[in-house]
Amino acid sequence: MKNRRLISMTMAAVMVGGLAACGSSGSAAATTAAATTAAATEAATTAAATEAAKETTAAATEAAGAEGGSFIVGFDQEFPPMGFVGDDGQYTGFDLDLAKEVASRLSLTYVPQPINWDAKDMELESGNIDCIWNGFTMQGREDDYTWVGPYMANNQVFVVNEDSDVQTPADLAGKAVEVQKDSSGLDALNDNTALSSTFGSVVEVADYNTALMDLEAGACDAVCMDSIVAGYQITSSGKKMRILDETLSAEEYGIGFKKGNDELAGKVKDALMEMQSDGTVEKISNEWFGSNVFTLK
Repeated sequence: MKNRRLISMTMAAVMVGGLAACGSSGSAAATTAAATTAAATEAATTAAATEAAKETTAAATEAAGAEGGSFIVGFDQEFPPMGFVGDDGQYTGFDLDLAKEVASRLSLTYVPQPINWDAKDMELESGNIDCIWNGFTMQGREDDYTWVGPYMANNQVFVVNEDSDVQTPADLAGKAVEVQKDSSGLDALNDNTALSSTFGSVVEVADYNTALMDLEAGACDAVCMDSIVAGYQITSSGKKMRILDETLSAEEYGIGFKKGNDELAGKVKDALMEMQSDGTVEKISNEWFGSNVFTLK
């Protein structure tokens, strides 16, 4: 913008000079001087604004540090109702609401950090996030993380279109099934090869929103996924889908910290137990599920 103004002012000076060809050289010099002064003033103003922005950012960083640092929560932003992008464009969800309150009680700056689910371990090991908190299944991972949990029960289930002729998992023989990459659903299918080997295909997709859209469009016959997420998606969106009665596996959710990070995990658990005692957890749970689903001990 500054360059455009300088160009405009210079052209204006040239036009004035052309119209007043018989004018004095002093007038041209005065016009040039005025343009130079205006440019210098704008440059000084811009520099001052930039410096002020730097000072504001520094002050905010210092304030965050004074409060004890940050609490960076890694989550899959396509996993409602645990963590996702709301209609207002902000990150929201049951797990994220809990995490935000925990951070407040620990005087930490809450930072929700969306991650690729298949890169979650790398994000945690590198220190880009402090924990994985987003409908994270503990079963089969018990020794891989320092855990807070279990705090919620869940099942792996199959979702089909409302008018599908599939009534039980056995009816999926020869059918196309989709599942999220590096998910508990995929682990459950791999653990039950007697069933999954009968499928026509098992396709791994990036997230369950994609899988459900494929199901709706007829690109697959079923989606293997978390019952909590499936129920929320069907109810909130009005999708003409249903969940098969027979579950694939039962599991529980926990909060995964880097192995050995007992100090932070302990503080988070203490905050959650306090929130459970004073009714905060029940309030948040009722807002998302209509009942208290939180079971941390």
